Amino acid sequence: MRTLSRSLAGCSLALALVTAPVHAADQFINVLTGGTSGVYYPLGVALANSIGKAMPTLKTSVQATKASVENLNLLQAGRGEIAFTLGDSLSDAWKGNEDAGFKTPLKKLRGIAAIYPNYIQIVARADSGIKTLADLKGKSISVGAPKSGTELNARTILAAAGLSYKDFSKVEYLPFGESVELMKNRQLDVTLQSAGLGVSALRDLATSVDIVVVSIPADIIKKTNDPAYLPATIPANTYRGQTADVPAAAVQNYLVTYDGVSNDTVYGMTKAFWTSLDQLAAAHSAAKSIDIKHALDGMPIPLHPGAEKYYKEVGVLK
Repeated sequence: MRTLSRSLAGCSLALALVTAPVHAADQFINVLTGGTSGVYYPLGVALANSIGKAMPTLKTSVQATKASVENLNLLQAGRGEIAFTLGDSLSDAWKGNEDAGFKTPLKKLRGIAAIYPNYIQIVARADSGIKTLADLKGKSISVGAPKSGTELNARTILAAAGLSYKDFSKVEYLPFGESVELMKNRQLDVTLQSAGLGVSALRDLATSVDIVVVSIPADIIKKTNDPAYLPATIPANTYRGQTADVPAAAVQNYLVTYDGVSNDTVYGMTKAFWTSLDQLAAAHSAAKSIDIKHALDGMPIPLHPGAEKYYKEVGVLK
C-alpha cells in the first residue's frame, strides 16, 4: 500500500511538472503604463483585458507609473512583463545613459512593437502672453515627473531652443493632470506634455481656459542631433481653440518586455495586441495610428523571439 501511495505521489509530481508553466512568473502579466491622465494607462488597461481574454490562465494587472524610465528599470528588475516606453528613453536604457536615469545598460530588455508617435506638446494659457518658444523665458512651466520620458523630452527640446531650466521663473516636475490643475488655478503658465494627440489632460485644460499650442519648428528639432526626434504636426482642432495646424516634434513609442518572459507568453501578448487594435482605439484615439506595417520601425533593441515568431507567422518578417 505504501509503495502504491509513493507511486501515485510520483505520478502526481510528474504530472504537475509537465503541466506547470516553465516560467512561474508567466502566470502573472503586469502591464507597466504611465500616469492615469496620460495615454499609456488607458491603452494598458485595454491591452491587459485583451491579454486576459487571449490567455485566460494568466492573471493580468495594470500598474500606473512615472512612465518610460521607471517602466524600463522595472522590466530590467523583472517587476513587469510588458511596458510602454518612448523610443529615446529605450535607446538611452540600452546604452546605459546615467543622465537619463539608467545607471547601467539594461541589456535584458527586448522589443515587441513600435506603436504610435508621442507628440511633444507645449501648451500655454492664452493670458500668459506665450506664443513662441522664445516667449517661454521667465515663465513658469511643468515638465513632467523627474527623469520621466516627458521630462527627458523637455530637456532636449528646450536645450535645442537655447533654453535651460534656469531660464524659467519656476519649474514644476508634475504628472499631466496635476500640471493642468495648476494652470487652471493660474499658478502655472505652460505645460510640456509628451503624449498621443488628444491626451485627456490637455483636452480638459482647453475646455477650462483659453490655450495656445506653441510651435516647435523643424530647425529646432534638427538641433537636438537625435534621430529619435521627428518633425510632426498637431492638426487643427485637436484641442478647443486650436484653429490651425501647429508644427511639433514627435518620438516613437514602443511596447517592450524582457528576456525572462517565455517565448510562448510574449507570442501570446504580441498576438493579443495586434488582434485588439479596435479595443485599443476605443480606449484612446492615439491607437488609431498603430499599423503593423510599421511594427519594427526604428526598434533600438533586439526583438524578443516570441514577438519574432508572431511577425514571421503574419508575414511581417521573412
